[in-house]
Amino acid sequence: MVRFGQDVRFVRAAHGMTLSIACLALGACAGNNVASRVDTQRDVAAAETPQRAPAGKPLSLTPKRHATAPRIIDKSLSYSAIGTASWYGADFHGRRTANGETYNMHSLTAAHRTLPLQCTVKVTNLANNRSLTVRVNDRGPYAGNRLIDLSAQGAKLLGFYDRGLAKVKVELVGNAPLPPKREVTASAAPL
Repeated sequence: MVRFGQDVRFVRAAHGMTLSIACLALGACAGNNVASRVDTQRDVAAAETPQRAPAGKPLSLTPKRHATAPRIIDKSLSYSAIGTASWYGADFHGRRTANGETYNMHSLTAAHRTLPLQCTVKVTNLANNRSLTVRVNDRGPYAGNRLIDLSAQGAKLLGFYDRGLAKVKVELVGNAPLPPKREVTASAAPL
């Protein structure tokens, strides 16, 4: 009797190992096919978008970090949208914005979900036709279905500070500036 129980356990273990090996083999096969398809798609995309190097500088093969470096907008691109604008002020005054600067509710800045940081946009209040050019330096708004968050000063100048919300038109005006050139120097001074 004892021998029969041991044989059953052995057969179950063998079936389990066989099933595990089969799953691993299938997973490896599927993974290789997916990886080869992704590489092919990347190669096709790279071939379709030619890149030009500046005079005297080779192209960099390292990936670019879009989170830290401002993007440059092609002059042929345009952006125009109509939606709801809100403003943010004292609760965020003095905090860090998405581009790393300190938020000032008295400056003419704005938060947008997708536009590149540091670009300038023209915001027009459709109720009174007042327009204002502001710089996008933060991400948001995250409340409701809003298009843009302006600084408190921007809301005052556009005439919706007291109401809190306004229907506006947002148009892309200017490019994001080039990142400043930094020179790296070595220093022997202790930190």
